[in-house]
Amino acid sequence: MGTRMSVEEIVGSLESGMTIGIGGWGSRRKPMALVRAVYRSSLTDLTIVSYGGPDVGLLCAAGKVRRVVAPFVTLDSIALEPHFRAARQRGTVEFTEYDEGMFMFGLLAAAHRLPFLPTRAGLGSDVMRVNPGLRTVRSPYDDGEELVAVPALTMDAALVHLDVADTRGNGRYLGPDPYMDDLFAKAAGRCFVSCERMVEPGELAGPPQTLLVSRMHVTGVVETPDGGHFTDLGEKGRDEAFQRHYAASAADPQAWAAFADRFLTGDEEAYRKAVRQWHEEEGR
Repeated sequence: MGTRMSVEEIVGSLESGMTIGIGGWGSRRKPMALVRAVYRSSLTDLTIVSYGGPDVGLLCAAGKVRRVVAPFVTLDSIALEPHFRAARQRGTVEFTEYDEGMFMFGLLAAAHRLPFLPTRAGLGSDVMRVNPGLRTVRSPYDDGEELVAVPALTMDAALVHLDVADTRGNGRYLGPDPYMDDLFAKAAGRCFVSCERMVEPGELAGPPQTLLVSRMHVTGVVETPDGGHFTDLGEKGRDEAFQRHYAASAADPQAWAAFADRFLTGDEEAYRKAVRQWHEEEGR
């Protein structure tokens, strides 16, 4: 069951070579405070499992990643995550590509401790060609249908970000889409939750269907105000201006070095201060 931890304690419990799942979807509700801490850490040789966004891009930019397992890596309003695209063009990061539906079935299989789950998703598509490790199975019933056997996407640890959590690790989301975060929590050996706001047990008021993550699947929980910035946090929305600044900086080595020095070298308090100052300078 979950226990209150710091960002440093959570990232300090991870090890190089791990397979780490990251919740959220594209550039929406990513656990960016934890991702930024991994960026600053000595961790390397990681396999990242994610509906990818700037989480994947930042860690590729920092040289932390050996392999990415994902159906896409995008910033949503900007189609391709620039650091991931550059890493793939340089050939420095391996990539295992899934169809979106296949990816979900891989999470489901891992969450239920099954070796694989069958699905029609991906049949007849190029995913089967670019991912030759995938296998098919035939239904044992009268239909005899051939289906894709999606292997379980098991992970050593998962990082997810929710709107509100209690000190025991129960997590509530307020946005329009749960983004599979509950599956990441169940599929990983350990799950760490960051949240915009932390409350005491019994104070997670709201519809029960918004209680997305159970403390039974959470190892540690940390409060990180604006910890999902600059990704979309539902009511807060996405910081589109800052995301455009991130993407533009990624296109030029000198600009990226300046971006990293200004925003990524300090802790979360320093990050929030730097972002506020940047917005004041830009008049946004």
